[in-house]
Amino acid sequence: MLPLQSFKEYIDHHSLVHKGDRILLAVSGGRDSVLMAHLFKQAGYQFGIAHCNFRLRAEESQRDEQFVISLAAALEVPCYVTHFDTKAYAAAQKISTQMAARDLRYRWFERIRQEEGYVKIGIAHHQGDVIETVLLNLTRGTGIAGLHGIQPQKEWLIRPLLFLSAQDIHQLIVSNAIDYVEDSSNSSTAYARNKIRLAVVPVLRELNPNLEQTFEHNIRRFAETEMVLQQAVVQLRADICELKSDGIYLSLEKIKVLHPQRLLLFEILREYFFTENVVDEILHSLNKQSGTSFYSPGYRLTVDREFLILTEKEDSATRSNIMIHPADTFVEFDHQQLCISFSDTVFFENDNCKAFIDADLLIFPLVLRSWQDGDRFMPLGMSNYKKLSDFFVDQKIPLPNKEAIPILINGNGDIVWIAGLRQDNRYKVTATTKKVAIFEQKFIIDE
Repeated sequence: MLPLQSFKEYIDHHSLVHKGDRILLAVSGGRDSVLMAHLFKQAGYQFGIAHCNFRLRAEESQRDEQFVISLAAALEVPCYVTHFDTKAYAAAQKISTQMAARDLRYRWFERIRQEEGYVKIGIAHHQGDVIETVLLNLTRGTGIAGLHGIQPQKEWLIRPLLFLSAQDIHQLIVSNAIDYVEDSSNSSTAYARNKIRLAVVPVLRELNPNLEQTFEHNIRRFAETEMVLQQAVVQLRADICELKSDGIYLSLEKIKVLHPQRLLLFEILREYFFTENVVDEILHSLNKQSGTSFYSPGYRLTVDREFLILTEKEDSATRSNIMIHPADTFVEFDHQQLCISFSDTVFFENDNCKAFIDADLLIFPLVLRSWQDGDRFMPLGMSNYKKLSDFFVDQKIPLPNKEAIPILINGNGDIVWIAGLRQDNRYKVTATTKKVAIFEQKFIIDE
């Protein structure tokens, strides 16, 4: 007899399947996934079977494929089969064969789910897989999220066998005389997970015969602890972080009194893909001179005077040098537009978003770019040069914002205008000016 009552209770308790849902089951042909298919059939759920042939075990892979096709026919459910050149994909992506197989199968499962109208995908993980995952995470290094192992549901993936141990599944397969195929690679210690399953878990079970139950209790505590931590982090974000038009500002004063500081700052920044090592570097820089920047995939964090300023990394192409020719009427730079016009009537306005330049002093082509180390200019109204970096400090411009400020460069290399802030005194309109070049900074608003 199959444990249909326990199976349905587990599914209902975790809301894995709802009435009318069609579930796509990932079936390799091994005992775990085959038992899952039989449980779904006897429980009366609507499902189909998906099988991947990774072409890694020659005749054995073909045997597995034929077995799954026959199983689907016997259960009278749809069957979907695909073939992958897994080793070629792994080589092209420069990843392990195991990682390649994982990427390929989950991508294909999701495509079939969407194309064929399935609501979720069932994976036959059991309690032993949870133990292996936690131990593997601990070996590689993990935060608290890695300690609760595999969850019953994550997005469209469900794991309806987590109420069973590997021993439970073996006994059910034997007692119900259910046919399956054995994957010979499961006995190989070439894979880290297999080493844990074959060499580590048996020793732990000698120390604690109720290993699965103990891990189940511990994992529940870890999951609940993570929930408490995340609730605290949500409150901290609201207190420490301020969303402004140019980024997210994190109060340095409040970060310095966090306790435990490293854990909480990591959790605050984790959704922006900053690693623990980078968080360590950030903390070491808090009492140093401002201006240091740290990077994650897609984000930049800059230590400023009173804040950590978080901004999205810009595509470098949006800030490359832009050439300006005499016939140009506008150019675009980092979500800004620089409009260009000329006037034979000599005049100027006191407007930081406009520069009024003696046109006869310009040498085309001009260049529009971001600031660079060593830049200097002669601010309007002054007769001495000033480093642009010092000028930005005086203007209290945060470092991430500096790179978004267009710098207009004359053909001789002189800075003509710091857009939106100050033009150069050498290029101002004077009594001898005959023609005025007018540059106006406008911001592009995304719809």
